[in-house]
Amino acid sequence: MDFIIELKHRNEWLFYFGVANLILTALFAALSFITNIQVAGVNAWHKPIKFALSIGVYAFTMGWLMYYLPQSRSTTVCSGLIVVMLTFEIVYIGLQAGRGQLSHFNISSPLYSHLYMGMAIAATIVSLITLYIGVLFFQSDLPHLSKHYVWAIRFGLLLFVIFSLEGFVMGANLSHTIGGPDGGKGLYFLNWSRKFGDPRVAHFIGMHALQVLPILAYYVLKNTRLTIVVAILYTLLALYVLIQALQAKPFLKFIN
Repeated sequence: MDFIIELKHRNEWLFYFGVANLILTALFAALSFITNIQVAGVNAWHKPIKFALSIGVYAFTMGWLMYYLPQSRSTTVCSGLIVVMLTFEIVYIGLQAGRGQLSHFNISSPLYSHLYMGMAIAATIVSLITLYIGVLFFQSDLPHLSKHYVWAIRFGLLLFVIFSLEGFVMGANLSHTIGGPDGGKGLYFLNWSRKFGDPRVAHFIGMHALQVLPILAYYVLKNTRLTIVVAILYTLLALYVLIQALQAKPFLKFIN
């Protein structure tokens, strides 16, 4: 309860937005059990569940981290823009799932093409906001934080930006599968391809460095040099699975 109170205190906008997305996660999960709607051969609600959960975690994380920076009008604007851009994304993804239609890569009509482009723009704006916050963490003097924790935050923000923009690899191909068609049975829930390359793996690993690295540094590593080494290894892991996907190789080859 203390953690929740602190989370709300640090950034109310992003706190309530995160809570709203957790509620949406539960709603989409319920719909996945009581409806039979499918998109590209899988339960239509799996994508909204993943996006709502990821957006909620991102909102909480950014609210927590931005509190460490000197508060200014720009950080307030950043919070507002994050809420607006990602609200558009999750609402559109949810509506399309309910209609049994693709949200991503859907250019089947001028309307869908413009909405898909709008999602790409919204995601890019969020990535640029995250980059701006990362720059502030590099520029700001933060004597109240341990160095290993600050470096973990810096690496986490940087990797989030790089691997969120990696989404353009999929956008350029209008597909999240390399070497084969989208759709069909993949890894449970995540739906990562079992047969072909799937850039979503690197997308997931890289973007969630934003949570993984600061938590590891704060609770486990507690050393600046060790934190930097682990961050570099984590980066290499994300790059490896991206190269693997670009070579049309599945993430887990031993699963048929």
